[in-house]
Amino acid sequence: MRKLFLTFILGIFSAGLFAQGYQVGDVATDFRLLNVDGNYVSMSDYHDAKGIILIFSCNHCPYVVAYEDRMIELHNEFAPKGFPVVAVNPNDSVLVPADSYTKMIERAEEKNFPFAYLLDADQTVFPEYGATRTPHVYLLERVNGELVVAYIGAIDDNYRDASAVEERYLANAINALLNGERPDPDFTRAIGCTIKYQN
Repeated sequence: MRKLFLTFILGIFSAGLFAQGYQVGDVATDFRLLNVDGNYVSMSDYHDAKGIILIFSCNHCPYVVAYEDRMIELHNEFAPKGFPVVAVNPNDSVLVPADSYTKMIERAEEKNFPFAYLLDADQTVFPEYGATRTPHVYLLERVNGELVVAYIGAIDDNYRDASAVEERYLANAINALLNGERPDPDFTRAIGCTIKYQN
């Protein structure tokens, strides 16, 4: 019972710790993570982009699976306009073998991902951002050479059925930036699986 209580308290503490991440308006720190093609990728590699659609993702989560085709569509729609998708898998593969690097390669090939799919192997990037779910979106815009958080949250308002979506939160936020406006809303609640990490 005592062990269960301590685990519960540690879980609350960890969740609170990881929730302290970026807010809209914060400058995002660059990272260097392994891509499924065997190369390391940094946000600085996208120096010509107007911004980056950073999505914390994975293989196994049914919410992510429901959104994969929409993630591909978002990249195909907005990468030519300067906002490519970059997906980052934050999950610990010991806890979730389906999210291993090998399985990431298989999934990327199966779905023919047109975007980078990176592994946060040391689990250092997702807590810095404050990501807690997969998928969890951080829309970054380039301002004076730095990448600044412009929107945080969900891709849209219906993970179950793409045809029933009424609010394309992420797409609307990107279009606002492209039109010289501010995203409204600039924050929504991310819906998905909790990120799996080692305590």
